[in-house]
Amino acid sequence: MQTTFPQLMMQHAAQRPQAAAMREKEYGIWQTLTWADMAHMVEHMAAGLHQAGLQRGDHMIVIGANRPRLYATMLAVQSLGAVPIPLYQDAAAPECVYPINNAEVTFAFAEDQEQVDKLLEIRDQCPQLAHIFYDDPRGMRNYDEPGLAAVDELLAAGKAFVAIHTGFFAEQVAQNKPSDVAAMFFTSGTTGNPKGVVHTHDTLYNRARAGADFDRLTASEEVLAYLPPAWIGQNIFSYAQWLACGYVVNCPESSATVSIDLKEIGPTYYFAPPRVFEGLLTSVMIRMEDAGALKRNMFHAFMKVAQKVGPALMDGKEVSMTDRLAYALGNVLVYGPLRNTLGFSRVRVAYTAGEAIGPDLFTFYRSIGINLKQLYGSTETAVFVCLQPDNEARADTVGVPCAGVEIKVADNGEILVKSPGLLKEYYKNPAATAEVLTAEGWYHTSDAGFIDNQGHLKIIDRVKDVGRIKGGAFDGAMFAPKYVENKLKFFQHIKEVVAYGDGRDKVCVLINIDMEAVGNWAERRNLPYAGYTDLAQKPQVYELIKECVEKVNADLSVDTMLAGSQISRFLVLHKELDADDGELTRTNKVRRGFIADKYKVLVDALYEGKTSQFIETQVKFEDGRTGSVSATLRIDDAKTFAPVKAAA
Repeated sequence: MQTTFPQLMMQHAAQRPQAAAMREKEYGIWQTLTWADMAHMVEHMAAGLHQAGLQRGDHMIVIGANRPRLYATMLAVQSLGAVPIPLYQDAAAPECVYPINNAEVTFAFAEDQEQVDKLLEIRDQCPQLAHIFYDDPRGMRNYDEPGLAAVDELLAAGKAFVAIHTGFFAEQVAQNKPSDVAAMFFTSGTTGNPKGVVHTHDTLYNRARAGADFDRLTASEEVLAYLPPAWIGQNIFSYAQWLACGYVVNCPESSATVSIDLKEIGPTYYFAPPRVFEGLLTSVMIRMEDAGALKRNMFHAFMKVAQKVGPALMDGKEVSMTDRLAYALGNVLVYGPLRNTLGFSRVRVAYTAGEAIGPDLFTFYRSIGINLKQLYGSTETAVFVCLQPDNEARADTVGVPCAGVEIKVADNGEILVKSPGLLKEYYKNPAATAEVLTAEGWYHTSDAGFIDNQGHLKIIDRVKDVGRIKGGAFDGAMFAPKYVENKLKFFQHIKEVVAYGDGRDKVCVLINIDMEAVGNWAERRNLPYAGYTDLAQKPQVYELIKECVEKVNADLSVDTMLAGSQISRFLVLHKELDADDGELTRTNKVRRGFIADKYKVLVDALYEGKTSQFIETQVKFEDGRTGSVSATLRIDDAKTFAPVKAAA
């Protein structure tokens, strides 16, 4: 069935008008919007935007958290044949300039005063931005800017318009075709300007439907929409699949209340990047360390049972009656209450993607009865390329190709993809489009990997980042920085890692500790500290991190391909890497080249054999002020291991 998103919304409104479409938590109370409510809001919004001058083919940015009115705006824009462009709500004002100018944006939806201020700050750089509509009026009373108006005014004008022009909305929606552009997503590229990824209704709906069919999703699912709408993963799970399946999307009150709202909603279908699952597990382990001896011992005892039995039960394998009974008891005493505490008591399918997830982390969730799986995809592929079947979930692969997808591996190890969900183009960038799309329809993913003998895809690293060690004990060995970084990030005490080694005689890394996990670890040992910088340089913390590094080296030594990627030297950074300081993208990927330039003095010190190095770094605070943080950083050596030769 070929269709557009506004047409899907109208179908739900016609067939099940009183069914819940979205819920929004406000002042601690969940408010429900039915499909009929949503359809009326979208109709009025579309009519209001039409009167304001939005035309077919125009672009409109939406910037804010997940809210019914933000979703209604995207649907209204699509209903008129225009194109919504979600931007990251935590992006600094200058980061919005390029997307707005590149897409020649004249209309904007801004959630609140913070987002309005951001757009007004850059308006002189984006003179074509004529209309800004804000949703939340708090703090906006004395604003007097040309083209600035409340969404309430837009809706009121639209309601009056459709009262006279009753067939207007239906006529507009009927003009849209599946091949029309549905949305544009700007990549948060680690180098250069972001690129506008253009998707049609057909590409987005096709992949949404493929994912829904794979996991047998129905209208009875409950989803929590808490990640940025500008990220295509959130957009697929809470917008495209929402309209494809007709399930309920729940919008939390704020980022601070997500964990509480998660427990209240109890989603059945859940998605989070590995860092969220890591954070949840870290909070559980911290609470367990602080619990009484009886509770702590019971937890650890039953977790041993879970690790032994849980994954096998999840995969439908044979388990002895004794183990089944022990697991059932553990489910009553530990696993069930733990799933409830995490908000996962009703989860039927949970996905993670974006980065590799640690085997211990992956096993933990599956062992306590949470069907956590991995997927593989990107903005350019409309997310769904590979998915893991329920009984074939593994930590070291990203699943099998899903419906309509073909995969092949190029001679240099790069993964090439053919799919009905591929981007139409990079906006106004034919050269970049030609680089990634071949004449035969293959998309260059830039990821290096291979298909294993079970038909699962395994990703090693980015093709451009895979390098070689030159000189030293591992001369000529393959170096895969992302693989090394992810192995270190699997430890709860390590939050972020940046690895270097290509063209050098050894691998060295910069490390961020996890403040919450290491802070709790320090407090239980009566180790005083005065903030992140102080804690990061404690000798005891260095010993803790050194253990993690050397465990990774031991693991790498038995990997015939990557034994040369073992870490020789490391340091713990004096500040947390931050997107506001340009060190991470808005999707929390490290900008390795930028960091190498910014912290050149530290990288040089690692390779020059120094044991310490002073550094002073400028930082940007949340309120926009700048300051500096300085420290003399300790540099440590780590033990490396001779490669273990495979048995003959």
